[in-house]
Amino acid sequence: MAVLAAALPLAAPRRASFRDWIAVLGAVLGAFMAILDIQITNSSLKDIQGSLAASLDEGSWISTGYLIAEIIIIPLTGWLALVFSLRRYLAVSAGLFILFSILCGLSTDLTEMILFRIGQGMSGGALIPAAFTIATMKLPPQQRPIGLVLFSITATFAPGFGPTIGGWLTDTYSWHFIFYINVIPGLAMVAMILYGLEKQKAQISRLWNGDWFGIITMAVGLGALEIVLEEGARKDWFGSPLITDCAFIAGIGLVLAIITELVRREPFIDLRLLAQPARLSCYLCGLSVGVGLYGSIYLLPVYLGQIQGYNALQIGEVLMWMGVPQLLVLPLVPMLMSRVDNRLLVGFGFTMFAISCFVNAYMSPDTAGDQLRWAMLVRALGQPFIFPPLSAAASAGLAPAKIPNSSSLFNMMRNLGGSVGIAVLATFTTTREHFHFATISDRITQNGPLLQERLAGMAQHFGVAAQGVDTAQMQAVASVANMVRRNAYVMAYSDCFFVIGVALLLSLIPTYFLARPAPGSFGAH
Repeated sequence: MAVLAAALPLAAPRRASFRDWIAVLGAVLGAFMAILDIQITNSSLKDIQGSLAASLDEGSWISTGYLIAEIIIIPLTGWLALVFSLRRYLAVSAGLFILFSILCGLSTDLTEMILFRIGQGMSGGALIPAAFTIATMKLPPQQRPIGLVLFSITATFAPGFGPTIGGWLTDTYSWHFIFYINVIPGLAMVAMILYGLEKQKAQISRLWNGDWFGIITMAVGLGALEIVLEEGARKDWFGSPLITDCAFIAGIGLVLAIITELVRREPFIDLRLLAQPARLSCYLCGLSVGVGLYGSIYLLPVYLGQIQGYNALQIGEVLMWMGVPQLLVLPLVPMLMSRVDNRLLVGFGFTMFAISCFVNAYMSPDTAGDQLRWAMLVRALGQPFIFPPLSAAASAGLAPAKIPNSSSLFNMMRNLGGSVGIAVLATFTTTREHFHFATISDRITQNGPLLQERLAGMAQHFGVAAQGVDTAQMQAVASVANMVRRNAYVMAYSDCFFVIGVALLLSLIPTYFLARPAPGSFGAH
């Protein structure tokens, strides 16, 4: 079976060496870069589209192409690391990530940009599960929580800071620098990986006996599914032939891939882990983390930009309250993980995250950054307790050869959760906005005294004498309609946060079935 573990020596029995820590830090830096680049283009898409003469629908493929490539490569990482050796595979992947980042910045048309973004996703996607595996296997049990906390920073901080960094670089310099920023950290990662990981012998012969049918069917199925999730809301879902065809391809491809992986003696990824209740519960929690994390990060910038008129830098200043306070909590997590039932930590984290969403479920048009700050602080208090214990549960009780498979499944489920969450919330926002707009409009009658009074005052404001009664009246009616629509959108965003909160509370159910380490012995089951 293709696994990262075969490319790694077992963790030191007592304390990790300096080289081990360099390897862990290098891998974590790579994962941070890869996750950051998922979101970094979002606040700069208008500038990129204008420069490349692309429409809104065409420009969306700049993000979609990256996500498709990334979700395809994540489950393949273990097998490819075994074939080429982990050290060589990660160093080459980081080098390619730097190269494709530079090429993205040099792109002169949309086709080049999409192709190079796919290259970025293929090379960057390998860095995410590899970081999880290295943090788990290079560190002894007593130090492993520290590595998992470092890995959790990449999963929780990078999505939030991506749009902020991208917007600031675009406003200060140009959109090209959102890609060039990867060069220096990428070179540092290559140096750290080459120094920290031992040389391993490649096993190129495994290419000829690889599980190619399973690889191809899963790649096609996951790629088609990602297109459905990313483009469905923009293309009216199954009213679009593209979405219908991709949904059919995704269904066929994934069914064939699952059957192949279950019956093959040496599958490239071991789906039998899903049959273990504790492991399945961990993956379901990871799915919920993706929904909550990426869903809220999708909603907040859109709300602040559309309703409050914030620019990218102002949005980033608000989102910082979601991330920076976590730095005060994270140092406590390794100590608590070795002393407290991890299920309680995850349950506490999900509860606080849900509460923060419920606070945002009662927004008004006056809710801006100052009012959102308290919900951010509640979330920052709970979120650090979710990811490190879940990461530990994903590998708990597994033989070293199984850990990379679990890492790939856990990270893939988190990414899928993010895609599902964004797709559902985008559609739900539109549906609920129409509902609230119709509801408010039904309660406003043309002959109502309050409305007549408001229209008269607004018409006077627009200048009846200068423009005429009819023109001023039309402007007043349009202004009221805009106010109604603005309120409808605020109510729709509030409904979305309520849905996320409910989804996070439902995650408490699988939390109960997570693997439970013995007190004082992290990772022992």
